[in-house]
Amino acid sequence: MTDIPETFYYVLMNVQDQIRTIAENRRARHDFFIEETIEAGIVLTGTEVKSIRLGRINLRDGYATIENGEVFLRNVHISQYDQGNRFNHEPLRVRKLLLHRREILKLESRVRERGYTLIPLSVYLRRGKVKIELALARGKKLYDKRESLARAETERHIRRIVKERGTSDA
Repeated sequence: MTDIPETFYYVLMNVQDQIRTIAENRRARHDFFIEETIEAGIVLTGTEVKSIRLGRINLRDGYATIENGEVFLRNVHISQYDQGNRFNHEPLRVRKLLLHRREILKLESRVRERGYTLIPLSVYLRRGKVKIELALARGKKLYDKRESLARAETERHIRRIVKERGTSDA
């Protein structure tokens, strides 16, 4: 076998499995009910990967469409790489997402339903590869947003009271 101790091998494997989050679409959880999430790969050019590693990506207005059995990411802005030359990428270009055929068919059937859409929730690095967390989501109405905000405020208030009581008892 190898001269590497077994414990070192497991530590090495855990380091490789770590995920580094690059960007999140926090607004999506406010504007949509998230029904299901799925991890997808993304087809990128070299300057796009370098720019993403620097955190220069904006998911806010992004969404995904399904055309001819393929999934495409639209309206996601990846800033041009500063050290890029004439081969630098177009910031708002349409990018292909990599999913298994059965995942695409499942998503396509759900998206056909009224009110469902595909939105990017986050971009992260896993084992050196750029991945997108894609959500199957349904839009919230204004009263749903108000209800969510009120619930969050109530939970914050309860946590604050519990924390105050916990520190005064000690």
